[in-house]
Amino acid sequence: MSQEPIPLPAPTDLDLNNIQGDILSGLPKKTQTYFFFQITDVKLFRSQLVKFIPLVKTVAGVLKDRKAIEDHKRKGDKTLITMVGVNIAFSHKGFVTIGIDDSTLTSTEPNFLLGQKEDAKNLGDKGTGDIPNFVPDWEPAFLQDIHAVILISGDSHGTVDKKLRQIKEIFGLAPGNHKPSIKEVIAVVGDVRPGNQSAHEHFGFLDGISNPSVIGFDKNPNPGPKQVRAGVLVTGHDGDPVPTRPAWAVDGSYLAFRYLFQKVPEFNKFLKDHPVPVPGFTPEQGSELLGARLVGAPIDLAPFEDDAALAADPKRNNNFRFQAERDFQKICPFAAHVRKTLPRADLEDLGISIEKNRIARRGVQFGPEVTKQEKETQETAHARGLLFACYSTSIKNGFAFIQESWANNPTFPIGEKALEVPGLDPLIGQGMRKLSGTDPNNPGVELTLPDFVVPRGGEYFFSPSLKGLKEALASAV
Repeated sequence: MSQEPIPLPAPTDLDLNNIQGDILSGLPKKTQTYFFFQITDVKLFRSQLVKFIPLVKTVAGVLKDRKAIEDHKRKGDKTLITMVGVNIAFSHKGFVTIGIDDSTLTSTEPNFLLGQKEDAKNLGDKGTGDIPNFVPDWEPAFLQDIHAVILISGDSHGTVDKKLRQIKEIFGLAPGNHKPSIKEVIAVVGDVRPGNQSAHEHFGFLDGISNPSVIGFDKNPNPGPKQVRAGVLVTGHDGDPVPTRPAWAVDGSYLAFRYLFQKVPEFNKFLKDHPVPVPGFTPEQGSELLGARLVGAPIDLAPFEDDAALAADPKRNNNFRFQAERDFQKICPFAAHVRKTLPRADLEDLGISIEKNRIARRGVQFGPEVTKQEKETQETAHARGLLFACYSTSIKNGFAFIQESWANNPTFPIGEKALEVPGLDPLIGQGMRKLSGTDPNNPGVELTLPDFVVPRGGEYFFSPSLKGLKEALASAV
């Protein structure tokens, strides 16, 4: 396929039949499997990719699925529609392995060029040694080279497993086949949490409400942060930090994946042991307030007591800005997780745009609910956490910047008149884990926190367009 750069389309000129579905819409899911693999026979893999590509769900396909779900719900039927969605993405090492010149993807993205294992020290992950010989403390599978990942989302394990078997057959991994083109590295499974905890991460907080809405794609967005241009999430469009892309790299997006383990019993114990000392509050109320202040949303709207109606209202629960001139950590700590990762007024009121730092989060939880034994011992016995995944047209400006320059930076954010050092992000910050502002009446008091979120693997990928897959990556024999 031609490597000649092509001009940017009009801002709203999105080909929804060419963009992989998870990028703009999020694949509908009750469960999701991430299948990581190495390519062992390049010629065979590229020929088999021709048979795989028809399985890939586009944004147009996802929108059709979501409409079917809504129509099903309106009929009052509470059963789940059988539904499956498949996407694929490649690491830099994967592109190199199959002979694709991805220099236009790596030249401005040092993180993608390195790969996440080599970038782990910069992200603050724990491990041994130093760059360039640093070995992160990850699950062994993620210390191997990973060339690509296939995402399979669906309504049930049965639906997803059936599709995974079909995919394995395409690439020669079916039982009895002695000439596969790929080698499985690891498959990890995530599940939406049950009942009223659906859409909540394992610490119990509603997840994903602050995903960016896209100009020209999201109609009637809920009130909240400014909409972003399409090129913040999809390559080759207005807002893309790279003005021109080769044709095969247009309508794609970088995918950052993180395997994040959460210490939920320890988190709950910490809240119980450190209630915020607000006059008139019971210890239980003080503990709940500490959790809210560590997370930070929507505490800007309901700073001192839970408001279930507000939390459930998409027209209100993301419509806040962390107004620095009226806050000074009385309402929300500077280092609260949501404030660290989407600072809003802390930068925008200084004339600093955060559009280029926005990411679209598409992850899912994994692992069981906390058991009775874990509640009693207050110690984690079963692995659980978040299969974190996010899309953007720049890892450097998006995921890596948020982690390194915001979450891991003890001096960010800070208002002009603030007297206290904010500290690290209390959930994902890596380093000396102290933060101020947990006590609204004494914000200078610093609280030292243990690790509640532990990275155990990950990789950086690029999700090509359907045309890119067909015309550049796949080849008929």
